[in-house]
Amino acid sequence: MKIGFIGAGRMATTIGRHLIGAGHDVVLSSSRGPEALAGLVADLGSAASAGSKQEAAECDVVILATNWADAPEALKGIDWGGRILIDGTNAHIGEKPDISAAGVARSVAALEGRTSSEIVAAMAPGARLVKSISNMPMAWIQDFSPQKPKTLLFVSGDDRDAKAVVVELINSTGLVALDLGALADGGAMQQLGGPLSAVELHLVRRIIR
Repeated sequence: MKIGFIGAGRMATTIGRHLIGAGHDVVLSSSRGPEALAGLVADLGSAASAGSKQEAAECDVVILATNWADAPEALKGIDWGGRILIDGTNAHIGEKPDISAAGVARSVAALEGRTSSEIVAAMAPGARLVKSISNMPMAWIQDFSPQKPKTLLFVSGDDRDAKAVVVELINSTGLVALDLGALADGGAMQQLGGPLSAVELHLVRRIIR
C-alpha cells in the first residue's frame, strides 16, 4: 500500500519508518516543497519518496501530520474523492504547544464542544476521516525492530470500512489498533485532554493455566 503524508515532521518520519518496515511505500510532502525533503527520504530508504501535497493526497491512505495551526492551509484545495484521511493532529491552541493542565484546558475549550477531528473532517469534505496515531508522543514508539512492543494506537471514525483499512494498516506494522467507535465519541477519548491521551498501553499475552 502507498501511504501519503501531509507534513514531514517527527510523526511522518516515525510512522513512516514503521510502515516501511511492514513493506509499505510512503510519500512525504511539506510546505517547503519536495526538494527540501531529499535528505529525509534518503535516510528513510528506497521505499520513501518526496512529492507535492497533491501527490501525497492521491495515495491509498493519507495521514495529516502537520501542526494543528497548519492544518487548514495544508488541507485547502484537495479533492478527496472518498479517499481515507487519518487525522494525526492534536489541537494545540496558540503558536507553541502548551501541554500544562491549564494549556490543555484552554485548547479543549477553544473547540467549543466539538472534537478536533470533527473540525478536521469539515476542512476535508469528501474524505473518509479516521482519527488515529496522535494519542501518544512519537518518542514512545521509536523501536522499529520486529520485537518492538505491541503499543496501542487508538482509532475512531464514522466510516466502518475506512476504519477497517486503518486498523489493518496499523496492525501490519506490529503496532496494535484499538477501535474506540464513532468519530465524536472515540475522538473525545483519545484527543488532547481526553482520558486516553498520552497513556502508554501495550498489548500483552496472558496465559491462563
